[in-house]
Amino acid sequence: MFQVGTTLAVAGGGSASIKLWDTAEWKLIASLSIPRPEGPKPSDKNANKKFVLSVAWSPDGRRLACGSMDGTISVFDVHRAKFLHHLEGHFMPVRSLVYSPLDPRVLFSASDDGHVHMYDAEGKSLINALSGHASWVLSVDASPDGAAIATGSSDRTVKLWDLKMRAAMQTLSNHADQVWAVAFRPPGGPGVRAGRLASVSDDKSISLYDYS
Repeated sequence: MFQVGTTLAVAGGGSASIKLWDTAEWKLIASLSIPRPEGPKPSDKNANKKFVLSVAWSPDGRRLACGSMDGTISVFDVHRAKFLHHLEGHFMPVRSLVYSPLDPRVLFSASDDGHVHMYDAEGKSLINALSGHASWVLSVDASPDGAAIATGSSDRTVKLWDLKMRAAMQTLSNHADQVWAVAFRPPGGPGVRAGRLASVSDDKSISLYDYS
């Protein structure tokens, strides 16, 4: 579930589609269905792997990306409610997605294959694959300045990645169980301290970090 303006994108419940709702009137605007692959008709078991696990809006609100159980990422033109293309490279569930806040073409994905991918979502190309977690990568978020991303994993760690170096610059190991979500604080007003990151874990705790 992810919202831009008054439009809410909702996925889940075993569906191979995304529902767009106008939250001003709570009216269904569109249903974006992931197309089935070309060729022979897939079995019901394979079709189930198209279940959507994650959604992300581009910063300009023009594109919507969704990650599925089978590892594919689908990109949609929101205004035309039209499927554009798939992004490939993952072969296990894509649990989390986030666009760069600075470049609407750049998309980051977190997958059970243990990798974080950086895509040119318009050019349909893989820019880089980041590895370092010892297990599933369950969550990813981009810093407000676009210079870093954070990831949470079932290996119980949070990693902070420098995008210029394309390497992990910090590993935070204070959680005792898998880390399901990470989130940078959005830019704030006067008096709000910059560089704050939060993570939540199955160990029933939320951790807050300062970074520079």
